[in-house]
Amino acid sequence: MRRTLIAIALLALAGGAVYAALALRGEKPVSVNVAPVGRGEVARTVVNSRAGSVRACRRARLAPAQGGVVSEVRVEEGDRVAAGDLILSLWNEDLAARLALAREQVRAARANADRACALADSAEREWQRIRRLHRQGLASDEQRDQARSQARSQAAQCRAQKAQVAVAERQVAVAEANLERTRLRAPFAGEVGELNVAVGEYLGPAPAPGAPPAVDLIDRGCLYVEAPIDEVDADEVAVGLPVRVTLDAFGERVFPGEVRRIAPYVREVEKQARTVDVRVEFTPEVDTRPLLPGYSADVEIVIATHADVLRVPTEAVVEGGWVWVLGPDGRLAKRRIRTGLSNWRWTEVVSGLSEGERVVVSVDREGLAEGRPAVPEEEEENE
Repeated sequence: MRRTLIAIALLALAGGAVYAALALRGEKPVSVNVAPVGRGEVARTVVNSRAGSVRACRRARLAPAQGGVVSEVRVEEGDRVAAGDLILSLWNEDLAARLALAREQVRAARANADRACALADSAEREWQRIRRLHRQGLASDEQRDQARSQARSQAAQCRAQKAQVAVAERQVAVAEANLERTRLRAPFAGEVGELNVAVGEYLGPAPAPGAPPAVDLIDRGCLYVEAPIDEVDADEVAVGLPVRVTLDAFGERVFPGEVRRIAPYVREVEKQARTVDVRVEFTPEVDTRPLLPGYSADVEIVIATHADVLRVPTEAVVEGGWVWVLGPDGRLAKRRIRTGLSNWRWTEVVSGLSEGERVVVSVDREGLAEGRPAVPEEEEENE
């Protein structure tokens, strides 16, 4: 760093001397921003075409399974709930009464089944007794047949009453399910992000189009980024590639991540804007607690990386593969270069430049011309 500062100071002094010399010769230099040709890492990256978003792995916009008048609300915005916790209830006294009736019918059916099955046991014992007596010649054929018929009849009555018990139990299950449809429970553990209902209001089973949900439940324990990638870049993206995630809310801070899913279709937002959605998950060491679902996010997917290569700022490279070089004599010269990997910030220089040379980054500045004198207005660092 100290050597870089010394070099910049020397270049500034040299630039001042050149400017003075050119002024004496009557040539007016153009002011330019320059950057030194240095060494560092350059990565080939793909970035999102529009802003992506931070999303929760589990987020549900909840409403009860049926409509009704709200009789109870158990939560407030910001509350934490566990899976299965009751959030709100609709008026359901009629359904509760039907459930109570169904349970009484189960008790009655069981009592009838117990009575019928007791009679069946008694008839079976009588049939066995008469059969033994018949074998001994102490009972008639008619007595034997009547005992057998009575035992079979009572056994059938026992089975029928047991079937009635099963039917009554199913009716209880139906009544419980109908009652449960009036209760909204948390499908997973999370935080109540939004609550748009109050006791006494009528709540439908589904919000109207564009209307807010009754309850917005969010699990912030798992977050990811979903971002659209232009279709022309999608074929370079693969699951497992490293990603640099930046968020407007966190300035220049970079959150490392990894491509976890690539949508199997192209989304047609407009006729000339077709994109593929990519899901990026944060690496395990990232603390996602400060992040909020809905934050805008940008992703930079690293396709390939070259370390310790000659590089220049990408903004210095003019379309066609050449740069403006500010020579030691203070004059501009066009230089064709061969480039390698490139991203929005850096471009790898394979040939055409040497380390330490200065290139112009303000290439849109008026007055740039071959051989024209120029002086550095600002010099960037290659870091």
